Amino acid sequence: GLKPERVREQWEEIDRLNREQTDFRILKGIESDILSDGSLDYEDELLKGFDLIIASIHSNLRMDREKATQRLIKAVENPYTSLLGHPTGRLLLSREGYPIDHQAVIDACAANGVGIELNANPYRLDLDWSWIPYALEKEVKISVNPDAHSTGGIDDIRFGCLSARKGGLSREACLNAWPVEEFLRRVKR
Repeated sequence: GLKPERVREQWEEIDRLNREQTDFRILKGIESDILSDGSLDYEDELLKGFDLIIASIHSNLRMDREKATQRLIKAVENPYTSLLGHPTGRLLLSREGYPIDHQAVIDACAANGVGIELNANPYRLDLDWSWIPYALEKEVKISVNPDAHSTGGIDDIRFGCLSARKGGLSREACLNAWPVEEFLRRVKR
């Protein structure tokens, strides 16, 4: 990840651009790594400065169901986590996701006011559409994100929208379909 001083430099640039540009607003967001013990890879002092934090696992993927579930729940319980990113870490056709207790993780998201990302990358589509009805039942909001690492990746949002529709996701339950101020009220903790 970025070093804290680089994060602060980005924040200064974002603040400058937001002062100069009135047609849109740039949010201060980051995908924070969930470490092996379930903590996030930045100190709370830095985390509290973000508008949006997506907590995701990117390393130490070989875990049993209990370890993976507890790791995710601890991250969800972090007071700065806004969204849980690609909860199983799967890569379709190349890597099975780590096993998790989906109900326990979704219940933890509900208890902590944390949304769940539906990663729209066609090799992820994680959260799987089949868990959307349970998330909606628990009033957990979903954010459909393209996982774009370049401008070409933005088009992947369509795969996430198709998966979300299959799971019954409505506009009202889709965080990133909301007006920005309402979105920020929901994700800034």
